[in-house]
Amino acid sequence: MKLVLVVEDDDAVLEVIKAMLGDRYAILEARDGKEAVEKYRVFKPNIVLMDVVMPEMDGVEATREIKRMDPNAKIIGVTAYAKQRASDLLEAGALEVVEKPFSKSTLVSTIEKYINSPE
Repeated sequence: MKLVLVVEDDDAVLEVIKAMLGDRYAILEARDGKEAVEKYRVFKPNIVLMDVVMPEMDGVEATREIKRMDPNAKIIGVTAYAKQRASDLLEAGALEVVEKPFSKSTLVSTIEKYINSPE
């Protein structure tokens, strides 16, 4: 089963994402960017869903750190602030940005677009 690292500081959103994806993927969670970088280093997930606005280290900085560690890392931004922050995330190395709120089909199709592509 493919491993998805979900980086999200809002418990309700995290639970919704886990409910949407738990039947398809193994889910690893991180509550902030700093924890995301550490978990990426240890577990090397197939793909990362990265929130932007978080304590400790935001999603843009965490994306930069992960991409420095692994230039082939597959990171999808997930944010309610897509209009303001999408370009920051993409510039940092995210493949795409999904705006909250999103449907299960949108989230799954976005993940599927990248998760099986070669490194």
